[in-house]
Amino acid sequence: MLSEIFEKKEKKVEYIELIYDLIFVYIIGRNNSLLHHFDGGFVGLQTFLIYALCTLAVIQIWSFTTFYINMFGKNSAREYIFLFINMYLLYFIAQSTRSNAENFLTQYHIAWGLILVNVAVQYLIELFTRKKDGESFGVAKNMCFTLIFEAVIVFIAAFSSVLVCVILSYVAVASGIILTIFSRGKNSSIQIDFTHLSERIMLYVVFTFGEMIIAISSYFEGNGKWNTSLIYFSLMAFLIVAGLFLSYGFVYDNLIDREGSFNGMLYMIIHIFIIFALNNITVSLEFMREEEIDLIPKMIFLVASLILYFVFLLGLKGHAKCNCKPKKSFILSNCAAALIFIVLMIVFRENMAVNIFVSVLFVYTVFLILYFSYRKLKEKN
Repeated sequence: MLSEIFEKKEKKVEYIELIYDLIFVYIIGRNNSLLHHFDGGFVGLQTFLIYALCTLAVIQIWSFTTFYINMFGKNSAREYIFLFINMYLLYFIAQSTRSNAENFLTQYHIAWGLILVNVAVQYLIELFTRKKDGESFGVAKNMCFTLIFEAVIVFIAAFSSVLVCVILSYVAVASGIILTIFSRGKNSSIQIDFTHLSERIMLYVVFTFGEMIIAISSYFEGNGKWNTSLIYFSLMAFLIVAGLFLSYGFVYDNLIDREGSFNGMLYMIIHIFIIFALNNITVSLEFMREEEIDLIPKMIFLVASLILYFVFLLGLKGHAKCNCKPKKSFILSNCAAALIFIVLMIVFRENMAVNIFVSVLFVYTVFLILYFSYRKLKEKN
């Protein structure tokens, strides 16, 4: 077993994985479009719950597939076939993601359940080829059970009332996360190529940023004549996106120990919420230009989304290099920045020009705290 570990070659991101990711670029846009239907000055609770569910479900689907490829993938013809089947089914999920989602819940959940079964079958195949490899066999067996268990809940939800369907769907997502965590053994890091996994998740984050870049293009719309307001707001929106990307890029390039012995589970779960926060930020930036949306809700949505993003981004500290562990002063500085950000946003809630400028200041303040804190730690070590 030890010889296999030392001889294990670094797993490369395959071409088919990038092709597979393209369908998720499309689905991200479909998910975000759910929040463009307003009820009483803001997004209704039911709409937001469906949006959150669709976003988390799609990220989880991607995660299940990525874990399988990371642990057992061989870039074989069989993998191509299974991935293309999933891509086909994901189109039905994308087309079912719409404002009148209650009319498409059955289609959505049947496609979702079939995707889970698709991945489970791949693990089932591994069971017949790894009977002599105790750990690999155990991981494949547990993941197969997890996927089938979640698929059963999803299929039941497909033929339930709207309320029961939504509740069961959240139960399905939660059970998938919980069972996956408990299905991994203490030494399961042997199965994971963390370098490959971190690169795959980084690529998902990148095309999530791509959707954000597309979304802020509306800030640049004008009549071709000089418009000071257009220049100002477009610049502020661009700086926010650039600052968020710089923060993630700095953490990924300089802090994450991509060659570390991690099982990848916590890293993946944290990224589920990072990506969810980025989707919310994308929508909140679009909201800032919508006059029919009430001021207070869209301001709260932007603030909550930005803070959620940085909380989980900084939560990646457990995967940092040994000489880059954050100190209490680092945590306190970020908490102070967040508190000041919240206060200023409340005080200037009726002035969008100041609001967006304060958002820019917050984004770059956190980035600079991150940059100089870890630079100081690196110099000491």
